Parts: sequence; C-alpha cells; structure tokens
Amino acid sequence: MSSPTALHEGSWCTVRPELARALTDARLQAHHAARLVSAAGISYREPALDDSHTSMRWSAQRGGLSMDVGDDVSVALWLAELTVTIARAGRQVAALTLSGRTMTDAEGLVRAALGRAGLEEGRYTTQRHFELPPHPIADGRAFEVANGEGSGELARWFGAAAAALDETARERGGSAVVCWPHHFDLATLITVAPGRTTGAGLSPGDGYYNEPYFYVNAHPSPPPDALTQYPLDGGGLWHTHEWVGAVLPGSTLAAAAGAQREQVRRFLHSATGHTVSMLRR
Repeated sequence: MSSPTALHEGSWCTVRPELARALTDARLQAHHAARLVSAAGISYREPALDDSHTSMRWSAQRGGLSMDVGDDVSVALWLAELTVTIARAGRQVAALTLSGRTMTDAEGLVRAALGRAGLEEGRYTTQRHFELPPHPIADGRAFEVANGEGSGELARWFGAAAAALDETARERGGSAVVCWPHHFDLATLITVAPGRTTGAGLSPGDGYYNEPYFYVNAHPSPPPDALTQYPLDGGGLWHTHEWVGAVLPGSTLAAAAGAQREQVRRFLHSATGHTVSMLRR
C-alpha cells in the first residue's frame, strides 16, 4: 500500500472535539438552510440522473456552500453567519441573514433576489424529491443563531473535511468533493470498476452518530464478517448497523491541529485502501 499523502500546510481548520456532540441544532438549522441553495439547482439546472444538479461545492475563503446557476449567477450559504448571498458575475446582488426569519420569509427573499440577478423568479421552487430530518424550522419556527459558536464550529468541520477529502480525491482519483443536500454530507466518489465504487466523506451528524464523523463506504457493500481482516488506522472503526463502512467519530479526534490532521489523514488512507482492495477482489 502506498504511503498517505500529507495535507498542504495551513489547509486544516482546527476543530474542537469536545463540542462535537453539541452541534445538533446548528447542524439541523444549516441543513434546512442549505435547502435554499440546493433549490436553485433543482429550479435552474438541467436534472442529472445522479442528482448532481442539487450538489454544492465548498468555498474555503469564507466557509460556505455554493453553486452556480444560469448566466454567471451564484447562490451560497455561509455557515458561520447562516447567511445566504446571491451574486451575478462576481458582484453581490443580495445578502440575506436567516436568523430571525422563517423558511417562508427566506424563500420569498431568495426568489426576489434571483429575479434581480436576471433569473426567472417563477421557476424558483423549494419542492424537492428527498426528505430532510425534522426540525421546528420546517413547521414555521424562525432560524436562530444564538451566539454563533455552534454554527462557527460546524463551518470549521466542513473546512477541515474539505481539505482532507480533496487530498483523498487526488490520491485515489476520486470525483470533485461536493456537499449533497440529502444527508448534508461532504464527499468524493472513487470508481474502482464499473458498478464498483467507494465513497469518502464527512457527515455532520445523523441518526447513527449525533456528531460529525468521517466515513468510507463501498458499493457493493463488503460482508461484515470479512472486516476483521482490515484494521483501520487513526482510531477508526467498522460500522455494520444498517450500512457497512469505516467511521471516525469527531469526538475521538486529537486536540492539537497537527495531530487532528494526521489522524484523519491516516484514517482516510487506510479505509479507502481497504475498500478499494475489497472491491478489486
């Protein structure tokens, strides 16, 4: 097995593992807010069979999820501030702070801003073909960023993951790292052979782990009883409940930035190495 590629100096966003299990509300609010961005892809992009028209890219400069639609129009959600911006040809058309606004309010403001950016307002729809996890925001409660600590920490997790996953994608020949609105995960997909793929990503938390966690999975899934042959580096573990994959829970990361970076790097390198090997058999 080749040695893992080191992350570029300065690319790692240091996270606080002790806060990993305190990000639930920030994560759910951001997931629902991202619906405003993915809706632009549903409304204005050509539908893709793999749903990539709904995906968003990570913007490291300010810490947000964005996509391009129409003629030079971009829509972005900045996680730390929970703000949506619309720009055309690089010039900002609108900046909408979500805190204190309901989803209905936000939808109307985004729709109007897209119209000012030159797109057809009537095409913008937040109707979607996938479900989001329940949260009072879906029932009319306003967004709320109390002190920014949770949303800021969530942004750091995404930033750290983007750096690590970019390296994994380069090392393994994976796809561009994007955020999928369905599960709100940031991921790359590595094709080993036709119909045989392995995905590496970061989930900010879900029903399986109430904290951010790095994961590596495979399609087709390997038999769980074969996993003992493949020990994981970096403190990773094999998950076998309802899906099979390697997991590194965020709360188990080291405290220091350099140690965090190395731990995640070793986990992703070993886990993707194992899944690629299993898929080649």
